[in-house]
Amino acid sequence: MPPFRFLSAAVAVLALSLALLAARPAAAQQTSFTPAQKTAIEAMIRDYLVKNPEVLVEAMHALDAKQQAGAAAASRAAIAASHKDLFEDAASYVAGNPKGDVTIVEFFDYRCPYCKQMQPHIQALLKEDGKLRLVLKELPVLGPESVIASRAAVAALQQGKGSKYMAFHDAMMAFRGQLSDTEIFRMAGEAGLDVAKLKTDMQTPKVEAVLRDNLALADRLGIQGTPAFVIGTELAPGAVSLDSLRQMVKAARS
Repeated sequence: MPPFRFLSAAVAVLALSLALLAARPAAAQQTSFTPAQKTAIEAMIRDYLVKNPEVLVEAMHALDAKQQAGAAAASRAAIAASHKDLFEDAASYVAGNPKGDVTIVEFFDYRCPYCKQMQPHIQALLKEDGKLRLVLKELPVLGPESVIASRAAVAALQQGKGSKYMAFHDAMMAFRGQLSDTEIFRMAGEAGLDVAKLKTDMQTPKVEAVLRDNLALADRLGIQGTPAFVIGTELAPGAVSLDSLRQMVKAARS
């Protein structure tokens, strides 16, 4: 156990011990502890912990479980409060079955290697489950190149009702190497987009607002990096296995 976690466990055990002492019967509380008594109690607690160090491990596990439960509850509350922005945002591209019974919301960055790692899993999931709806939310958090790529993707939605967006999206996700302006616009052209119009649309307040709203939404949900997935009432931060995604979909569906 890392030293700081060991210390946290010790503090937790000490706090519990003091809380139990504070909860002693009213008659016993009439007399407060003398400095000598307090020193003796602290020595007893220390002696017990030294002789039974497994208590610290148990305390740490309990603390972790409590923190995880609290984080999960806070996440579910944030998802419920942001339901419309997550699942009904007209500015986000919807892939898969638009009328699907389960929606996956994916926050991603085009420069994120873990997002690229997840792309085949997402494609496989959509292929095997025709009732899935995928909402894509650009979250450029990895520097200027990420911002340019995300601006270009959002601007692509303004051409052909977004019909060329997915080809552009898939190309940038599949790309390996430095995602420069030249490469971004090359892929845009190959996806059938009007590159000149794309460059103009990228600078519009509408595109800026979409990215700003996505960043604000991610912040409300406690998302600290990419990728991140919201499925039903659950948030899955980071890269997860295809089977984990299947289980989350199953849980949301049931």
